[in-house]
Amino acid sequence: MSLAVRSPVAGVVVDLDDVPDPVFSGRIVGPGVAVAPERATGDDVSALAPISGTIAKIHPHAYVITSGDGRSVLVHLGLDTVSLGGNGFTLLASEGEAVDAGQPVITWSPDRIEAHGLNPIVPVIALEGDESTMEPSPPGHRVAAGDALVTWA
Repeated sequence: MSLAVRSPVAGVVVDLDDVPDPVFSGRIVGPGVAVAPERATGDDVSALAPISGTIAKIHPHAYVITSGDGRSVLVHLGLDTVSLGGNGFTLLASEGEAVDAGQPVITWSPDRIEAHGLNPIVPVIALEGDESTMEPSPPGHRVAAGDALVTWA
């Protein structure tokens, strides 16, 4: 059964090869795509659950949701954002909580991430996924938060 992975944020799809972080571009944690988020002039925006399931892990800058069939999707809000120590992120859900696709999980500000000299790009990764089973949106495609981003067969 195919799983629709939705975009956690509005923005433009970026190929993982073009993400300036070797962990993501090298697909060390799995295949996927990234989204260059729209800027909201400093306002906080919600990062949404890309799939329905249970929050397996949540940090201020990243979260993993596991679907009922055991597939897990990682959403990472910006690069090297762990260095902010949670500053600028507000958790709206907690580990072990069931969430629906499109439900807000964390609020953050891509503008403020950039103001700290960090890249606000959002990798969306199929943990332990097989790239041959994934159909991502093409690079350069504009997505709204909640739009289909990847079809995972």
